[in-house]
Amino acid sequence: MFKHILVPTDGSALSESTVARAVSFAKDAGARITFFYAQPDFPMPIYGEGALIDPTTPEQFAKSAASEANAILAKAKASADEAGVASDTDTAVNEVPYEAIIDAADRHGCDLIFMASHGRRGIAGLLLGSETQKVLTHSKTPVLVYR
Repeated sequence: MFKHILVPTDGSALSESTVARAVSFAKDAGARITFFYAQPDFPMPIYGEGALIDPTTPEQFAKSAASEANAILAKAKASADEAGVASDTDTAVNEVPYEAIIDAADRHGCDLIFMASHGRRGIAGLLLGSETQKVLTHSKTPVLVYR
């Protein structure tokens, strides 16, 4: 049924668990995977009384974020390779991770987004927000949530 699965990952323990389960799912379905990492954009400094000044330049920040993305995606791809599942990787810089995830699914022609959820509910979910919830709300591509 599903032939191309987008698996967003951030390198956390929960994401690593989700990567493993997505690889197993893709193998059973005969699907390929695109692992995706949404890189943060350089935070705009706020100056004022008592503000801390970050000595990191936008270029240093971008290089560090790209390096982190590559390491996380390489680890995910290695798990797919080990299981014999065809996979690719992709990353994009975006201040809004859920938009980057949806854009990646559309760009790669994915027919499923397989992603983790921290399972926050109630006021914690409301205050902290949930990228998974936002993807579920805004995506036209089906989303499978793994907890």
